[in-house]
Amino acid sequence: MIQEKQILNIEKIRADFPILSRQVNGKPLVYFDNGATSQKPQEVIDVIDRYYQNENSNIHRGIHTLSQEATTAYEEARLVVQKFINAKHEHEMIFTSGTTGGINLVASSFGKKFLNKGDEVIISTMEHHSNIVPWQMICEEKGAVLKVVPINDKGEFLMEEYDKLLSENTKIVAVTHVSNTLGTINPVKEIIQKAHQKGAYVLIDGAQAVPHTKVDVQELDCDFYAFSGHKMLGPTGVGILYGKEEVLNQLPPYQGGGDMIKTVTFEKTTYNELPHKFEAGTPNIVGGLGLAAAIQYMNEVGIENIEAYEHELLSYATVQIKKIERIRIIGEATQKASVLSFVVDGTHPSDIGMIIDKLGVAIRTGHHCTEPLMNRFNIPGTARASFSFYNTKEEIDVFIQAVERAVKMLR
Repeated sequence: MIQEKQILNIEKIRADFPILSRQVNGKPLVYFDNGATSQKPQEVIDVIDRYYQNENSNIHRGIHTLSQEATTAYEEARLVVQKFINAKHEHEMIFTSGTTGGINLVASSFGKKFLNKGDEVIISTMEHHSNIVPWQMICEEKGAVLKVVPINDKGEFLMEEYDKLLSENTKIVAVTHVSNTLGTINPVKEIIQKAHQKGAYVLIDGAQAVPHTKVDVQELDCDFYAFSGHKMLGPTGVGILYGKEEVLNQLPPYQGGGDMIKTVTFEKTTYNELPHKFEAGTPNIVGGLGLAAAIQYMNEVGIENIEAYEHELLSYATVQIKKIERIRIIGEATQKASVLSFVVDGTHPSDIGMIIDKLGVAIRTGHHCTEPLMNRFNIPGTARASFSFYNTKEEIDVFIQAVERAVKMLR
């Protein structure tokens, strides 16, 4: 086991990720698309494989051995997540399909309960579409008003403008903890405090934060916090919505079906207790188990170690890429996580991505589901390298050489 507060053994870590040993286009894979999805350690893969080979059964509604074993494992996974983000109660952990599913749940259920005509919802310019469109939909349905906090040229949340937008009409503030495109780390604790002073609730999109930094939902005092498993070494199709018990109890269910009910008649249905009220139907059982395994792996490495090492990678890559002519970094906030977005003057980002893919380097190009943010910077998109703790400075050197080659080819 890798202990906390020591230099990471990157070779040992990389050996835990089978895909990192493969080649792409005849070159060793350099995987810098972690902001879209992370790779999976063997421990997570083994948990998934073992479940389907030995434990596969539906949960909560069976008395036979396999069902009991699967149910126990699934509920133990909920406990792992609770401890990881330091929630007060395990039933405040709602398993979802991911961050998008969690935000849609809150927008729908919160909107039905609390939003009325003329009420206001606040988001920011740097939000992912998943934290824009659900609020647009519920605001249109309820006659509420969507307001947007602007950012500065460095890609930082403008707190003074946020102060101006907050009012007694503000019902909920929904902002990202870390921008998926810019890497900006927002001052979410202050954002939450200011919203609460106005009597507003707060949802934090933590998809890009939880994989890279310690999150304590009780310390933040957020009302909701959503994140995805696949960005933090876990499987796709599973995520968590944290919600304060007292708030979740006030919200109507998001979906109807099995397990979210106590009794059903044709005349009336009574709903189940938390967390099951928001978990209709058969869940992604193996996804939950895989997410718990991913968290346990991250705990072994140490989230503080992950954060410190990834900061080294980002700092190194930033210095190196600035040496390349015609490169412009998009997002230079003082507080950043491991995302490096850039454009090459006179070149479309997709061209850069296609060329360096031929050299075995995987990055993401486009608007990254943040079109309004691209409009803010008057660009069609960016090339985005996003790092994880299994990456190395040597890989960054390969990436920099590949970008240099692409820039020369595209003159």
